[in-house]
Amino acid sequence: MTTSVTIIGAGLGGLTLARVLHLHGIPATIYEAEPSPMARAQGGLLDIHDYNGQLALEAADLMNEFRGIILEGHQAMRVLDPDGTVLLDKADDGTGGRPEVHRADLRQILLDSLPAGTVRWAHKLSSVRPLEKGRYELTFADGSTAVTSLLVGADGAWSRVRPLLSSATPEYAGKSAVETYLLDADTNHPATAKAVGGGSMISATRGKELFAHREKHATLHTYAVLAKPLDWFAAIDFTDTTAATARIAREFDGWAPELTALITASDTAPLLRPQYTLPIGHRWDRVPGVTLLGDAAHLAPPSGEGANLAMLDGADLGKALAAHPDDVETALTEYEQAMFPRSVEMPLEAVEFFESFHQPR
Repeated sequence: MTTSVTIIGAGLGGLTLARVLHLHGIPATIYEAEPSPMARAQGGLLDIHDYNGQLALEAADLMNEFRGIILEGHQAMRVLDPDGTVLLDKADDGTGGRPEVHRADLRQILLDSLPAGTVRWAHKLSSVRPLEKGRYELTFADGSTAVTSLLVGADGAWSRVRPLLSSATPEYAGKSAVETYLLDADTNHPATAKAVGGGSMISATRGKELFAHREKHATLHTYAVLAKPLDWFAAIDFTDTTAATARIAREFDGWAPELTALITASDTAPLLRPQYTLPIGHRWDRVPGVTLLGDAAHLAPPSGEGANLAMLDGADLGKALAAHPDDVETALTEYEQAMFPRSVEMPLEAVEFFESFHQPR
């Protein structure tokens, strides 16, 4: 295949696609809005599953590198009642099939696996215009342009490529998370560190959830999730750290102090993370020379599957293009027919899993 693949977005899905294409000798260019690989923090931990994310890494021939960044013991999981009662305490025995890694470390091994110059940094896509003969003109924020006949939107929730295929736009999912961090928690917050344990911790009632992960250096990374409308959060001044923290913590009044400390004792300002979703079962009719992967295709509220699905999308699309080098449309059709159903099934299964921990109050 001599046609170069143009990928918008250097997230995990776009990078996986580029890596699999590279292994098959197919040229690819990624355009990424961020100015450099280190321009911003890349988020916290990801559990990479043996039934999707790890399959993508195998296709990318990066399993050895992946094993080198696994955080041993972090598959442990605890479920606590809001009063602190332990409902489940599952140790990491190494057989869970969902090892934890830092997103930044995973992204770096993907970046390191690509030829120099594959990613064009500081190229924020502004618009896409269809041209004749199935080509597309890309215009970037700096005024530069590029033309391609094979375009992949790996550009996330607010994809600029998606409108070529679909009129769907993300809608608020009814929940927002407030992100906090406790640093050196074993020393500074021993009761909370004990409650979280060596891996992840979940505590939930209807409409209120705490998800915490133990990261490197005894850092506890927490998402306090509330089922509230956007207007409710808009009334909170998140530039006033003290007031915002107090307002969020008030929603967890009566919860065990070792749990509420995940909010009130945060060493960082609380960050609001609204959750958005595309329609369940989002799909489109085949449009020549363009497709989507990851959140651009099937954005859903956090379920533990998003990154895994994006990587599997990238791997499968790369393999389909390699299998049909002279028939791009057959490759894209084959990829989409596999991607559409799994993008519904896996997140729904994960949501059912998490909802099983909700304790009615």
